[in-house]
Amino acid sequence: MGEAPARGRFITLEGGEGTGKSTQAKLLAERLQAAGIAAILTREPGGSPGAEAIREVLLSGAAASLGPAGEALLFSAARIDHLEKTVRPALEEGSFVVCDRFADSTRAYQGALGGLKQDFIRDLERLVVGNTRPDLTLILDLPVEAGLARAEARRPQSARADRFERETLAFHEAVRGAFLAIAAAEPARCVVMDASASAAGVAEAVWMVVEDRLFGDKVICAPAISTTKSLT
Repeated sequence: MGEAPARGRFITLEGGEGTGKSTQAKLLAERLQAAGIAAILTREPGGSPGAEAIREVLLSGAAASLGPAGEALLFSAARIDHLEKTVRPALEEGSFVVCDRFADSTRAYQGALGGLKQDFIRDLERLVVGNTRPDLTLILDLPVEAGLARAEARRPQSARADRFERETLAFHEAVRGAFLAIAAAEPARCVVMDASASAAGVAEAVWMVVEDRLFGDKVICAPAISTTKSLT
């Protein structure tokens, strides 16, 4: 029997609305692949058939009447399916997993909605995530008004803002503060990235952090990927 592949690395990208998470996650996954490193791109809520079905319910606002605890439980149900069907199998095969949002978003968003004790969120995360914790979390940071303006600019005219984009400015400020607090509390895992630069500039900064944190002195030959999509 051949030797089992080394476990892959789990990278998550977090941040508020319009900070460019989806763009940067895609660029990072493509750059890893271009370097000959097995990598998949996924997202939360979503990333597996069951989780994608729950995503529609959550982002439409249909679950808002359940309150923060109910929404947190739905996010956790989606996360269970995502971890079991997508993330853990890829990591076990030795692939890098690049995920657009993960458990930190539950901490930040459901925490900002109020009414949830941090012990509840932590216990839920412990039960759902277990040992499958990110090796590296990149928190893309941008002033709230700038992020919301980006989110509005990218949205088709016929589309309605999603359940969280429709929240108040104070809510989004609380979310930003929560992400920065997470980064301050867990500096070994989290790196705050200035998301105000161009997509190409942020992508280069992201790659430098990934090289430093996950590859150390090893030089990875990976050309920059063209940035043609709008920030999300």
